[in-house]
Amino acid sequence: MKLFKYALLAGAVALGATSAFAGESLDRVMGNNKLVIATDAEYPPQSSIDADNNLVGFDVDVGRAIAERMGVEAEFVTPGWDVITAGRWAGRWDMSVGSMTPTKERAQALDFPVVYYFTPAALVVHEKNETILQSSDASGKKIGVGVSTTYESYLKKDLVIDAEDVPEFSYIIDDADIRTYDSDVLALDDLRLGDGVRLDAAFTALPTILEAQKNGYPIKIIGPEALFMEPLAIATDKGDVELNAKIKEAVSSLHADGTLSKISEKWYGGDLTQ
Repeated sequence: MKLFKYALLAGAVALGATSAFAGESLDRVMGNNKLVIATDAEYPPQSSIDADNNLVGFDVDVGRAIAERMGVEAEFVTPGWDVITAGRWAGRWDMSVGSMTPTKERAQALDFPVVYYFTPAALVVHEKNETILQSSDASGKKIGVGVSTTYESYLKKDLVIDAEDVPEFSYIIDDADIRTYDSDVLALDDLRLGDGVRLDAAFTALPTILEAQKNGYPIKIIGPEALFMEPLAIATDKGDVELNAKIKEAVSSLHADGTLSKISEKWYGGDLTQ
């Protein structure tokens, strides 16, 4: 995987009941012999639906591996990102494996039992763009992002990442004309229409950009540095410490025996899990 100069190896509102009581979610998972996992249907290579209508991707493989380590079957659902991040899932799914950054705002509704990999946030423009040569040149420009994402928060200058060992970052883009989409890929779809046709730039995870380039999108990365490094975490509904401990134990074992590294190599061509 071509990583350019980015330091890749550096280490979705729902109705329902209130937060889970301790042990309630884990009891449901073990009693049903099924771990219901929320992820995104349009976020390759993390997660997407293939030609055979199957969910595939890095997050999908990680979700299956966690379920296997817990001794249960994996089942996937694809609610909207804003529904996932709002919390109060009411038992409709048990955890989210969706490349979610643990922020202070999200932590009011969700728990983040464990970080499982890291990725850079990158700015991208149409290949014919000649005015945005560095990130600060995107100030005041039309920038597409997924709704309720860390990329939107960054452009609003209110991003708070609550995780250990996260490199410091600064806000380089001022007064962005933020255009939100149901998914990051939809923003890239509009950018590919032409320079300034609908967007001047898009902002998302580097692996998502590289996947789009591999699929022929006429876009180029503005760099060389990532605007911020994202720790990506498993998310659960608020309150079930027993489920959180079980998930953390499973992910720790996947780290220890190299399974997470192998899944990362498969989908990204490099180990983003350290």
